[in-house]
Amino acid sequence: MLELSAIDLERYQRQIQLPGFGEEGQKKLKNATALVSGVGGLGGTVALYLAVAGIGKLILVRGGNLRLDDLNRQILMTDDWVGKSRVIKAEETLKGINPHLEIEAVPEFVTEENVDALVQRADIVMSCAFSFTERDLLNAACVLWNKPMVEAAMNGMDAYLTTIVPGKTPCLSCIFPEKPDWDRWGFGVVGAVPGTLACLAALEAIKYLTGLGEPLLGKLLTMDLNRLEFAKRRPYRDPHCPICGESHQKEPKSASALLQAA
Repeated sequence: MLELSAIDLERYQRQIQLPGFGEEGQKKLKNATALVSGVGGLGGTVALYLAVAGIGKLILVRGGNLRLDDLNRQILMTDDWVGKSRVIKAEETLKGINPHLEIEAVPEFVTEENVDALVQRADIVMSCAFSFTERDLLNAACVLWNKPMVEAAMNGMDAYLTTIVPGKTPCLSCIFPEKPDWDRWGFGVVGAVPGTLACLAALEAIKYLTGLGEPLLGKLLTMDLNRLEFAKRRPYRDPHCPICGESHQKEPKSASALLQAA
């Protein structure tokens, strides 16, 4: 396990002061790897707050190039980067903010071919992709490889957040057995909405990794940011869930095989 350096102790001294965190919590963060899918308005801000908190390594996964209409919410981007890979710019910006951070930039979407290898290299997965296809793949891989996943999504002024731990909490398929027909270009977005959700999602990861406070285990936080109304709900863990249930006849070898068997 990597020890804290003198730079670490100075850089993170304000959070080390927190009761229940301390140097041990900071050391756990330094030795942790987070996979962030969908490095946009939501995932990019998640990555930012994990980076400044002192996470040891970030694996950033996002295909596609930056568009001009991304700039109202993607705070790691700059105007001169339009038309270029988002995830490469995200790596550059984060390294400028925290040069002691290890970053692996993957300029791809999450697919059946790459999801298992990506998830196996992480200690926690941040599910921030715009596509439920990617989210389902991540959920299946996290169940298969026993990795915690922070699930965060927003639509317009509404958002939800939960932390999924295989074998202990409902998985994404328990919570949403039927997936919405979600058009990523079909809803408006004010940048502060994914930003608000992203801060809470990053905090969930920090709490889970360090033991600080109480993560949203088995609880779904819903947010109406038009009215600033928040509610905690208890989703049902389905013992017959095709992804995390106990009725699998054979142990699948990949997330795509698990999804196909479902």
